[in-house]
Amino acid sequence: MTTSSFDRAASVAAMLAALVGLLYSFAFVVLQNALLSSLCLMIGGLLSLVALVALFERLGEADAQVAMLGLMLGAVAALGATIHGGYDLANVLNPPGDVPAGVADLPSQVDPRGLVTFGVTGLAVLLAGLLMRRHPAFSRGFTALTFVLGVLLIGVYLGRLIVLTPASPLVLLPAAITGFVVNPLWYGLLGLALRRGEMAAADASAPAAV
Repeated sequence: MTTSSFDRAASVAAMLAALVGLLYSFAFVVLQNALLSSLCLMIGGLLSLVALVALFERLGEADAQVAMLGLMLGAVAALGATIHGGYDLANVLNPPGDVPAGVADLPSQVDPRGLVTFGVTGLAVLLAGLLMRRHPAFSRGFTALTFVLGVLLIGVYLGRLIVLTPASPLVLLPAAITGFVVNPLWYGLLGLALRRGEMAAADASAPAAV
């Protein structure tokens, strides 16, 4: 794939990630549907990976090494979320039998209390925000939103790690703001930014009129 065609695919993936992320939050918080939420987590991880590859490839123009670190963190987080969603989906479709009491409530070994889904993703997003400050293609507003998302994601992980009670405002409020507002908005705007970049690349490569 050429750079412009990958940007086009990444733009679509980012917009779909926004929709799937919103659906995940609705299924997890409102519907409490384990089948739908696990499926959304698995698909959303793959979609976000495509979007993050395109994002950090562009941010590499500001600092290639920091962008590589951000992409590595983002890839680990995206694949960890996908594995976590796949694990939950497998248990929903084929519940394990004869599980000792308390074992089913243990945190995921791949993603304990959302370590990669929220914590590591937050670190990757914060690195992206730092690079956006040095890249002319990203507005101050989107850069600020990126920092807000990174802080919220880390806050959600810490809340799930320390508080444990899902109904606690320390867990519920950051999770609701992140899942229903900031995360979908960020991915949607990222999709538009990648689309604009793809169109700009196409314009730059077009032959000049004689």
